[in-house]
Amino acid sequence: MPKSTFKVVSRKLPGGFAVESESRGFKIIMDEPPQFRGTDTGMNPVEALLAALGSCQCMTAAEFAKSQDIDLKEFWVELEGDIGIDGCRRGDPNVRPGYQEVRFTMHIKTDAPQDKVEAFQQFIENHCSVGDSLAKGVSMMPTTIVIEK
Repeated sequence: MPKSTFKVVSRKLPGGFAVESESRGFKIIMDEPPQFRGTDTGMNPVEALLAALGSCQCMTAAEFAKSQDIDLKEFWVELEGDIGIDGCRRGDPNVRPGYQEVRFTMHIKTDAPQDKVEAFQQFIENHCSVGDSLAKGVSMMPTTIVIEK
């Protein structure tokens, strides 16, 4: 079975919590808001994770609408999730540091009937790679650590 490997390099920027991530020449800055001692120069990583999920759902909708007999006039997703702050910001070992729940609402502008739209929503959920990774988990495999001097 063929697979693609994607690569990102993330580098801590001087001062604060800002991080620059780069892939294929594209760059994203992530930071924390001031209430978490950041400098607010970008989304924080958990907001970016929601953005990645919403973006993947939108791209999946765009890719497959025609093959699913959906005339996709507009499509957007609103997402939110709950994180135990004590786990991620205070290191409490009794609180999971990641999302405990992610909720999303898909908005679709189409003339397709309700049952077809509901089937399309399910199709999107079943074929979005970010959603699949979050819902089913993914193996985290640290390969090595390089000590730079």
